[in-house]
Amino acid sequence: MALRVGLTGGIGSGKSEVSRRLAARGAVIIDADVAARRVVAPGTPGLARIAQAFGPGVLRPDGALDRERLGAIVFGDPAQLAKLNAITHPLIGEWMRAAERAAAETADGDLIVVYDVALIAESGRWADYDLVVVVDVPPEVQVDRLVSQRGMAPDQARARLAAQASREQRLALADLVIDNSGSLEDLDRHVAEVWAELKRRASGR
Repeated sequence: MALRVGLTGGIGSGKSEVSRRLAARGAVIIDADVAARRVVAPGTPGLARIAQAFGPGVLRPDGALDRERLGAIVFGDPAQLAKLNAITHPLIGEWMRAAERAAAETADGDLIVVYDVALIAESGRWADYDLVVVVDVPPEVQVDRLVSQRGMAPDQARARLAAQASREQRLALADLVIDNSGSLEDLDRHVAEVWAELKRRASGR
């Protein structure tokens, strides 16, 4: 039986860095961003429902989703974001459960499945996991990273943060916290400690 770990963190927290390090140690990573792309690929029911809900203008000429145009509609508008999430979240959950079943069929020994999900707090689905790991940094560090690494304007970066759960809301859900406000060497050490704890919990099940 797999140990199901929810890995979350706000935009710019470095959650993907943590995910890569856990994968290198043997975790099976099921990435919600990958799932989100798959369920709205051209020809999928998910894409058809988005086009129906938001209009054909959210499709590119080749029929694929125009993510920038859709993002401009939903970010900063809670009602529109909720409408999008109501379409995509059930489809993403279904895709991810299928991925876990596939991993379990080929597993040898203790299976640690890490669900890499930015919106655990927002979705209210933290009870889906055996434990939740939060990658934590101060909001000002998130803004700095979004500006320096992704080229966002500061106001745009702050708007992205405001559209997500607060730092306090995420930490309230955490069983384990990984502080990623320091160096990559610090991060390696924190991830190693968390991985040892995950292995201990998996072997004790």
